[in-house]
Amino acid sequence: MSEDPYSSKPWLKHYDEGVPEHIDYPEMNLCEFLDNAARDCGGRPAIWFQKRRITYKEFKDIADRLATALVEMGVKKGDVVAMMIPNFPQFLFSFYGILKAGGIVTACSVLLTDRELAFQLNDSGAETIIAWDTQLEKINKIKDRTRLRNIIITNVFDYAPGAKRDPPELAGTKQFVNLVNNMKPNPPQFEIDPKETLAVLQYTGGTTGLPKGAMLTHHNLVSNCIAVFTWTASETEGRGKDTGLTNLPLFHIYGMTVCMNVWVYNASAIALNPDPRDHKSLFEIIRDTKPAMFPGVPTMYMRLLERDDLEDYANDLKCIRFCNTGAAAMPPEVLKEFEERTGAIIIEGYGLTEASPVTHVNPTKGVRKIGSVGLPISDTEVRIVDVDDYTKTLPVGEEGQIIIKGPQVMKGYWNKPEATAYQIKDGWLMTGDVGKMDEEGYFYITDRIKDMMNVSGFKVYPREIEDVLFEHEAIENAAVIGLPNPDIPGSDIIKAFIMLKDGYKESEELLAEIREFVRTSVSPYKVPRVIEVRKELPETLVGKVLRKDLKEQEERRAAE
Repeated sequence: MSEDPYSSKPWLKHYDEGVPEHIDYPEMNLCEFLDNAARDCGGRPAIWFQKRRITYKEFKDIADRLATALVEMGVKKGDVVAMMIPNFPQFLFSFYGILKAGGIVTACSVLLTDRELAFQLNDSGAETIIAWDTQLEKINKIKDRTRLRNIIITNVFDYAPGAKRDPPELAGTKQFVNLVNNMKPNPPQFEIDPKETLAVLQYTGGTTGLPKGAMLTHHNLVSNCIAVFTWTASETEGRGKDTGLTNLPLFHIYGMTVCMNVWVYNASAIALNPDPRDHKSLFEIIRDTKPAMFPGVPTMYMRLLERDDLEDYANDLKCIRFCNTGAAAMPPEVLKEFEERTGAIIIEGYGLTEASPVTHVNPTKGVRKIGSVGLPISDTEVRIVDVDDYTKTLPVGEEGQIIIKGPQVMKGYWNKPEATAYQIKDGWLMTGDVGKMDEEGYFYITDRIKDMMNVSGFKVYPREIEDVLFEHEAIENAAVIGLPNPDIPGSDIIKAFIMLKDGYKESEELLAEIREFVRTSVSPYKVPRVIEVRKELPETLVGKVLRKDLKEQEERRAAE
């Protein structure tokens, strides 16, 4: 092997048959995915929602009508249009309708506070928003502080079976259904440069400071969708023949790419579950639609494991050829238990908003290494470099920052040239994640650089301790942070927050047992000095525990 173990790309030897090192991606507008699916599979189901099936022909017709309406309302090529909709068909109609109008999509989480929403609208410059009507009070509260001119509202029942034809209009807004039904489809014709023209302005979660808008071009998203589809193509039945279960929020980049755009590319049916925490609805959808694909996040699988009746649904789950997980670290114990109890296989992967998002996945047919995020996908270069010097490449097995180069890497941050220059150097995306590569080219994520703790000069990453905590039979969820050590300046005290499973009660004996359990697996300085039991832990919508929030809570407590 050469001195640089990454330039020889050892991962290529472990690609599944049919997955190429390089793909010639078409230079196209992302919305052509829908046009092509409607042309090839127009009569096939595109969306399944509350027992209603909407075909690809209907999907395209609604998106075309909406695009025409948006142009008539003044939306011009390059304008940012906001969306604030859960997993309803209207999310898909709006996403593709905005692109067909020449606009740029910025998707807003329905969990945003009015302050957070005002920030995203003002930062993106959006003058039009398409929103779930329950969000109208929030929007009206901040409207005068933004550039909003057009508010289009929609209801959960608008595309459910038996929906009303003419919902009442509300002052200061336009009704989505009426707008679409009263418009003849005549979307504008225009040319774009796919490598330069933005399709999506996707705001990061803002784990450090204010959220930033990742500028994702049509080429970023098209190439990532095609590469992801190519990776899993052997698991599909063929164009227009599969169903995917969309339990992840579509306004998050993971759901947007993996549970929407990849499946529209393959003309698959998209089974929408509007509430990912509603297990009854989830299992009903699986029974009704028999999905082949079930992308999830670790907390989703954790919550399913809490069900005593999970085995009763095991037969229904047999239709699922593969699950995949990303967005947060997957505790190996959770993966093993879920597979044992359901018979489903979970494929781990990795990505980030700034990379559209997918960069790594385990093979679907070949060797799947539990605990690894897998291999870099086609056309994706990866290096492990020194945390303090990105030009210094590290040897196989050594931990450092993961940096990535490929067609899926964003153009930069919206109106933030300094942040862009900090994040992208010589074409390489600095992920801020710490990881390592093994001899066969499989990658492992250790943690986030910013979450690293310093214990008397030793580097300690929370993920290692959290994985051990998850193995204890009493622990349902766990998060570890470092707190300043008042006795040793520059050093941290390790604190663990845990949630106990039903049937376990907090006691000094149990906490001592947990500490001893951790001590048998890690060096003494990595054992948490403090363990606090919580009923719940702060999480993002995709189940990533917010260590930042825990740190802020501790800082406030210390200041009191």
